Amino acid sequence: MIAKQLISDFITPLSLSDTGAIALSWMDDFRISHLPVTNKQELIGIVSEKDVFEMNDFETQFINLHLSAEKIYIYDHQHIFDVFRLIFEHKLTVLPVLDSKKQYLGCIAYQNIIEQFAQITSLDNPGGVIVLEMSLNDYSASEIAQIVESNDAKILSMFVTSHSDSTRLEVSLKINKIEIGPIIQTFNRYDYLIKASYMEDEDLEDLRERYDSFMKYLSI
Repeated sequence: MIAKQLISDFITPLSLSDTGAIALSWMDDFRISHLPVTNKQELIGIVSEKDVFEMNDFETQFINLHLSAEKIYIYDHQHIFDVFRLIFEHKLTVLPVLDSKKQYLGCIAYQNIIEQFAQITSLDNPGGVIVLEMSLNDYSASEIAQIVESNDAKILSMFVTSHSDSTRLEVSLKINKIEIGPIIQTFNRYDYLIKASYMEDEDLEDLRERYDSFMKYLSI
């Protein structure tokens, strides 16, 4: 999936003639804390709720302000992983999308990203979750897949988390079976460290809620 496919239909960008009061009203309506400012099809910048509150007068038009905000955007052909990275890196609630000529096409709202994240990680599909911990040198995606498939199961999604101050990895697996006890036993026989596992429906629902809370925290 690419950025162009994630553009929100309901978010309207601010123009230079709009005021801080209009920006706050739209942010409240759209339930976001950022809005792009455009001049026709040119992206001027991104205004945050904090920026508006720091204005001396909410009725001041943006054309009378020096918009010093960095122009953060993504091109329409870039992959959804790049969208994830930019939104979370800059803690944005919207991300402008430009075409190859740097003309504004629309923006991606963080709500879209949360929904897509749930789909990519298969959180809405029934199944169990296994979290492995290992050293970087011991990581083998093919061996992990072989262990899972030897139990007549499939990996729906796999995410690897690393830390800059450590050579340890966390590998999170979403399996297409709720009963993952035999798979865990096989990992144990191969001397894998099982950091966590989720097998029951209520555990998976709790995991979904924590993922959603974490994503919203990063996006705000």
